[in-house]
Amino acid sequence: MALLLLTIVIGIVRVYPHSPLNTSLTFSSTFYDEKHKLLRITLADDDRYRLWTPLEEVSPLIIKGLLLHEDQWFYYHPGFNPISLVRAFFATYMGGGNRQGASTITMQLARMHWQLNTKTIDGKLLQIIRAIQLELMYSKHDILEAYLNYAPFGRNIESIGAASLIYFNKPAAQVNLPEALTLTVLPQSPTYRIDKLTGVAGKSLVSARNQLFQRWQETYDVDQYIAALFNQPLIMRQPEQLPFLAPHFINQIISQQKRAGQQEVMTTLDSNLQQIIEDQVTIFIERNRQKGIQNASVLLVDTNTMAVKSLLGSANYFNSDIQGQVNGTLAKRSPGSTLKPFIYGLGIDQGVLHPMTILKDVETDFGFYTPENFDRHFSGPISATEALIRSRNIPAVYVASKLKKPSFYQFLQNANIQNLATEEHYGLALVLGGGEVTSQELATLYAMLANNGKWQPLQLITPQQPSTDSKQLLSAEASFMTKDMLLKNTRKQDILFKKQHNAIPIYWKTGTSWGFRDAWTAGGFQQYVLVVWLGNFDGSSNNAFVGADAATPLFFNIIDAINGYYHNPIISQYEIPKHAKKVDICLTSGNLVTQWCKVKGKTWFIPGVSPITVDSIYRPVMINNQTGAVACPPYNPQTTHIEVFEYWPSDLANVFAKAGIAKKSPPTSSHCASPQTYLGQPPKITSPLKNVVYQFRLNNQKNERISLNANVDGDVKQLYWFIDNQFIGHSPQNESIDWVPTRSGLFKILVVDDLGRSDSREIKIELVE
Repeated sequence: MALLLLTIVIGIVRVYPHSPLNTSLTFSSTFYDEKHKLLRITLADDDRYRLWTPLEEVSPLIIKGLLLHEDQWFYYHPGFNPISLVRAFFATYMGGGNRQGASTITMQLARMHWQLNTKTIDGKLLQIIRAIQLELMYSKHDILEAYLNYAPFGRNIESIGAASLIYFNKPAAQVNLPEALTLTVLPQSPTYRIDKLTGVAGKSLVSARNQLFQRWQETYDVDQYIAALFNQPLIMRQPEQLPFLAPHFINQIISQQKRAGQQEVMTTLDSNLQQIIEDQVTIFIERNRQKGIQNASVLLVDTNTMAVKSLLGSANYFNSDIQGQVNGTLAKRSPGSTLKPFIYGLGIDQGVLHPMTILKDVETDFGFYTPENFDRHFSGPISATEALIRSRNIPAVYVASKLKKPSFYQFLQNANIQNLATEEHYGLALVLGGGEVTSQELATLYAMLANNGKWQPLQLITPQQPSTDSKQLLSAEASFMTKDMLLKNTRKQDILFKKQHNAIPIYWKTGTSWGFRDAWTAGGFQQYVLVVWLGNFDGSSNNAFVGADAATPLFFNIIDAINGYYHNPIISQYEIPKHAKKVDICLTSGNLVTQWCKVKGKTWFIPGVSPITVDSIYRPVMINNQTGAVACPPYNPQTTHIEVFEYWPSDLANVFAKAGIAKKSPPTSSHCASPQTYLGQPPKITSPLKNVVYQFRLNNQKNERISLNANVDGDVKQLYWFIDNQFIGHSPQNESIDWVPTRSGLFKILVVDDLGRSDSREIKIELVE
C-alpha cells in the first residue's frame, strides 16, 4: 500500500503541469540574410550569448560524448548517484586528496537552475533534494535538454547552440566528432585558454578533448579519417570575431520588435549586394573627401517583393565624427526635386497633361508664391517630359496647382509619408521639397512606379506575409508614362555608356534641397529601386551637395558594380497598360498634328482622360503674291498663296525675345473689312487669381491695388478690361493695368481681345480696418 501510494504521488507530481525549464532564461537572437548567412548574434538580457536548442537538434555525437564524460548512469539514477557520492565524500574529506565531484547531470542542472552554493555539505544536500525534485517533475529528455542549454562554455557563452554557432560557425546538429567532444569537455572547465586573436585552443583544452576521445574509442568504432582530424590544430572562433554586418538594418529590425523573442530571424538582406554598396560608398567618399563629402546613405529595394536587399545608414557606422550610428535612411530630409515625378503622375491621372504637353517655363506669380528655377533662367515652351528631366520648377508648380482630389499633399499622406505639417503650412512650396521625407519613404514611392501605381510598405524580414497595407495611388497608365518619361533621362556625363547596345534601362531623378544640405538621386533598374543620399546629419550645407553632381555619380557607380557582379542581369520588359495609347502630335504644341505642323512626333495618352486638342501654333495665312500682305477675302487662287506662321502666346514670345531667338511676327489683317479666321486661343486671365479672397486695408487703399493681366494669342494687339460690365481701360498685349477696389463684395472680371475673344472670372474683395 505504501509503494502504491508513493507511486500515485509520483504520478501526480509528474503529470501536474510545470513551467518549462527555459522560462527563467532570456535568449540571444540570431539574424541571417536571405541565403542564411549569419549577420549578427545579439546578447541576452544578462549580457550572455544563449540560444535554446531542442534536444532533437543537437548532434548525437554531443549527447553520447556528454553521457560518456559526465554521467554514464544518467538514464538509471533518480537524480543522484549514491556510489559516486560516497566515493567523492571519502576522497575529499577522508582521504585528504583533492576535491572530487560526484554531481550528475541532473544535480548540475539543479545547481544552475536554482543558483545553489554547493561548496558546503548543506548546499550539496539541497542540491540532491532539488535534483530529485527535477527527476520527479520532468522527463530525462527535458533534463538533458535543459542541461545542454544552461551549461557554460567559456567567456560569456552559455548553451550548446550558442557555443556551436560561435566557436564553429554551425548549428549543434552539424558538428563533427572533434568539435562535439570539444564542446563536451568545455562545461566542466569553461576557463580553458583559447587565444583571442587566433582562436587556437590551449594545450589543456586539447588534452581534455583527446582524453575523452580515448575513452570514446573504447566504446565506439571510429573511422580512421575522423581520427586523423584530432591531429589537426583546434581553432575556435571567438565572440570578438562574430560578424556585425549591416548594423543599421539589424538595429532597425530590433527597434521595431517585429520578431520580439524570436531566436532566429531571417531577413531580406542580400549580403553580396550589401558588400558591393558598402565598397562603392567607401571608395566614393575617399575620392570626394576634399570636397567635404563625408557621409552617405543608400537603400536598395526589390520591387517585386518590396524586400530591402541592402541598407547603408551611414558611410561608416563606427565613425563618431559623422554620427555614423545614425540610420540616415530613416532621417527626415528635404527631398528637393525627387518628388516631381509624382506631381506629373497625378497630373496625367487627373487630365492636366500628357507626357508631351507643352508647359510654360516663364516667370509666373502663383498668388503670394513666385518660384524660380535652380539656374534662375526660363526655358519658354517645354514639354512635360523635358520639364521633368531638366527639373524645371515653374512647370512643376503649375501642374501641382491644378491637382484636385487628391492634391499633392493628400497624395503624400495616402503614401504614408509621416509627420507632415498642415497643407496650408506648405502651400505650393511642397512641390519643390518644402516638406521632408526619409529615404525609405522615397523608395516606396519609386517602387510604386514599377508596381503599376500600387504603393506597398517595405519588408525587412521573411517569410513575408501578403501586405494588407497596399494602396492604388496612381493608375497603371500614369505610372507607366511617368516611368517612361524618367527613362529618357540619360547619363550625360558617360559617353561610353551611351554607346552600349545592351544598356540596362534606368529611370531616375535627382534632387537638391534648399541651401545645399541634401543631394539625392533616386530611381530604378532591373527589379530594383535605389535611393542615394549625400549630406551631413547635422544639416550643415555644402555647395558640393548637388544631386546631379554628387549623388548621381555614386548612384550609377553602384548600379554598374551590381551589373558587373551579376554578369547576366535580368532586363525587365515594361508591360504597356491596356488603356495607354500612342498618337501623332505636333511637338511644338504637344497637340494633335495638322497638315501645317513642321515638327511631328508621338506621345502616350489615355483616351478620355488626357487633354489633347488640335495644334494651333502653326496656322495658314493667305498672302497676296504681289504685295506680300495678308490677302483679304474673297481669295483669288491666281494672285494669292498660303504661308504658315507661328502664333505664340505673348508670355512665350517675350521669352524668345529675351533669349535673342528670332521669331517672325504673324502678319496683320486689320486692313481687311472681314479678317481671316484663325484657330487662335482666347485670352487667359493670369491676374487676379481664381477663387481667392483679396483683403485690403482701408487706411492704405491708394497703395493697394490689383494688377489685371492676361496671356493672349500672338495675333492680339489690344486687350479691353471690364469690371462688372463697366469698361475701365485697355492695354497692349504685353502690359497690364491696375485696378483699385473701392468696396467689398464679389466682382466679375472680363477681358476681351481685339478679335472678340474673351475670358472672365469672379473674385472676392474684403476691405478691412
